[in-house]
Amino acid sequence: MPKYHDDVDAVLRALADPTRRAVVERLAKSPAVVSELAEPFAMALPSLMQHLRILEDAGVVDSEKHGRIRTVTLRPGALDVLHLWLGEQRTPAENQADRLGIHLALTTPKEN
Repeated sequence: MPKYHDDVDAVLRALADPTRRAVVERLAKSPAVVSELAEPFAMALPSLMQHLRILEDAGVVDSEKHGRIRTVTLRPGALDVLHLWLGEQRTPAENQADRLGIHLALTTPKEN
């Protein structure tokens, strides 16, 4: 088993919750302060902070506090372990079909 499986497990556990997935989707657009992240959710701020802590512990987000304002950012490359793991799960038939598609795209004459 590759060394990064613990990282995959942590990221998958963190993303298992719909609230945390929504936070990640929001942060993919730009960093945000906690109060902005809390707006669409009907939960107390301490509950959202718990979600953010789980994402941070899994290495998905980073947070920085300036005075009383905490800004949260999506950690660059944080989801790369999932991409790598998912790529390893592809069947040989899927890989062969991909290679065939590339070959056909390169060898088929383009229509004008």
